[in-house]
Amino acid sequence: MRWTLAEVADALGVAAPSGSDSVARLAGVSIDSRTVKPGELFVAIRGPRHDGHNFVAAALAQGAIAGIVARNRLGEFPEEIRAKLLSVEDTLRALQELARRYCDAWRAAKPGRRMAAITGSAGKTTTKEILAALLAARWRVLKSEGNLNNEYGLPLTLFRLGDEHDAAVVELGMSHRGELARLAEIAQPEVGVVTNVAAVHLEFFSSVDEIALAKRELIEGLGGAEPVAVLNADDPRVSRFSEGFRGRVLRYGFSESAEFRAENIEDLGIEGSAFDYESPEELGRLRLPLAGRHNVLNALAALAAASEWGISIADAKEVLPALRPASMRGEFLKFAAGFLVINDCYNSNPVALERMIDVLSATTGYRRKIFVAGEMRELGPTAPELHRIAGERTAQRKSIGWIFGVAGDAEQIVRGAIAAGHPEAQAKFFASAEEAAKFLPGFVAPGDLLLIKGSRGVHMEVIAAALREKFPLVGYVREEEAAAKNTRRD
Repeated sequence: MRWTLAEVADALGVAAPSGSDSVARLAGVSIDSRTVKPGELFVAIRGPRHDGHNFVAAALAQGAIAGIVARNRLGEFPEEIRAKLLSVEDTLRALQELARRYCDAWRAAKPGRRMAAITGSAGKTTTKEILAALLAARWRVLKSEGNLNNEYGLPLTLFRLGDEHDAAVVELGMSHRGELARLAEIAQPEVGVVTNVAAVHLEFFSSVDEIALAKRELIEGLGGAEPVAVLNADDPRVSRFSEGFRGRVLRYGFSESAEFRAENIEDLGIEGSAFDYESPEELGRLRLPLAGRHNVLNALAALAAASEWGISIADAKEVLPALRPASMRGEFLKFAAGFLVINDCYNSNPVALERMIDVLSATTGYRRKIFVAGEMRELGPTAPELHRIAGERTAQRKSIGWIFGVAGDAEQIVRGAIAAGHPEAQAKFFASAEEAAKFLPGFVAPGDLLLIKGSRGVHMEVIAAALREKFPLVGYVREEEAAAKNTRRD
């Protein structure tokens, strides 16, 4: 961040603190006193578990140049600390408003700068990564990192925008109505991508149609003189977002109605896919090293959005083969003992789960295929039924020999699979990821292929960690393939 403390105070309509250097350039903005760096501005956020006001003194002691606190909490601090504070009505709103104004200033400093925002029930992180990689072929790009996709994380991402950036790609998550509208108001993206709408977050919504209304908020909130909506033509709910939209619409998918389309898809298992790509301007064969048909759809979304920046099929042919799965999102772990793990335990929902079941089922060349399924969270009253259906559908993939459920409603995955004909002797439920982590290292054998998937709250990563503790990890399959290809080219 390049603003001064005086500019921050002006943007918020408050007085600059007398005890700090008001003309010093800020090093950044932080809401975490544990990681705040010298020269950064600390914003005291009252969250669900912690109140940042309790850590203002620690943040200043660690080098924060100043702090933003709630006006009704200002009296809690001694005079020497108050002299370094800006007081506002609502610190979260102040963080967001500051980010919005900073983003406006970034755009104004160089005409032509634009931002793409991506949301959806599944696939948004992978789509973000592909789009950012495509844009980086010609532009200097800022992208969201980690899980900074909510009302706290988005502002922190926007504060990282600098003079060196020509474009930005941000991921937007949501769990209730109005959240995407607020995030769109802050970032004001000119390009909006919606991957799909599915039965996720049903703990907070009454139906999938209500989820669709919440997702549509991104499209309704797009900024710029001619906003662009990039919509999944294969998802009827998403495709209808075009109705009443004031800007241009780009449709992607496998159907004939998509302008950005994939045909003649060749499933290469864990090596990814190859497909004929057709856009309004170009046609050619592309190779994608991310497993599953769903990742072809994610790539199409990114390619459609990237076309707004002039990214061509020639760029895609250079960029796509170098892509790697994000951590715990479909990464392949190869062990010296002779088995392979598909580590996809960052999160889970019914759509994402079925997509990875398809990958497991379609992959050939392994002695046993083992599905380790953690509970899917935030599904509300429908959770038991959705887990049972997932079990039934897994049982239909006859090549999957073993099914293990982990925690809570994942027991219904096991029961649903058995009811659908899967051998009871080859299915088991574990009450926790820790229990599964004790069992699986003694169960796996050479020639096995394991899929590990579940919601973050189940902590399925402990299973992969237990396997890595017992067995040497040869490496990530993608890295090995890339090294081999580079050697052959030399």
